[in-house]
Amino acid sequence: MSAFEAIVLGIVQGLTEFLPISSTAHLRIVPAFAGWDDPGAAFTAVVQLGTLAAVLLYFREDLWRIARASLTALRDPRERRSTDARLGLYIVLGTIPISVFGLIFKDQIENGARNLTLIGCTLIVLGLLLLAAERMASHRRTLDDLRSRDGWIIGLAQAAALVPGVSRSGSTLTAGLFLGFDRVAAARYSFLLSVPAVVLSGLFELRHVGEGRHAAALPTAIATLAAFVVGYASIALLLRYLTSHTTVLFVVYRVVLGVLVLALVAAGAIG
Repeated sequence: MSAFEAIVLGIVQGLTEFLPISSTAHLRIVPAFAGWDDPGAAFTAVVQLGTLAAVLLYFREDLWRIARASLTALRDPRERRSTDARLGLYIVLGTIPISVFGLIFKDQIENGARNLTLIGCTLIVLGLLLLAAERMASHRRTLDDLRSRDGWIIGLAQAAALVPGVSRSGSTLTAGLFLGFDRVAAARYSFLLSVPAVVLSGLFELRHVGEGRHAAALPTAIATLAAFVVGYASIALLLRYLTSHTTVLFVVYRVVLGVLVLALVAAGAIG
């Protein structure tokens, strides 16, 4: 992988990680469209550490409050009722499904799940589910209303994102909308929930960087840095966008891209 490819893919990761359009799918589709080699599952997971750093920086005050409240709650039962302490608990609960399924299906994720036909189909299906959630949601609940049931359900939705094309932010945002949360609350919780999942995935795959057909360490580092810079801006833009817009734009994009991918695969143009 050249430095140019690494920068392009890092920018793609930063732009798409937080939008409900699947960064993993784009890191497979863009190289296919450009005629580049598939960077591999390890590259995809490690580059996500760049966007994770953007989440840590952007939500540093929220994360600090959650961590402090969670530690206090271990000593003081009264603190367990606070929103921040409950968020800490639900983030842990919500990370369990993706951790378990990630270990069980790690071989399929690294190999067969990067199939472009599968990616095209999941782009379309999740897009239609997001549209249904947008139409059915009450948009009334905030993070103060989050309960353990919500944490489990959104955590299970996050686990579905192990399949490229589903989108971690897309699946969790969709689940949050179905549960009645407003768009900004669903998006904020999605970002916070991503922290342990991305850390575990990135560190688990870090050992494969530079092995076999995987991208080498230097291009991976360049892409990770680019993903951090672009990802930080993407968080702010998405939260601002969702305060006054629906997610229909992302639905249309997903469906159009999915149809395009399927058509090109059927025509033998990409594979």
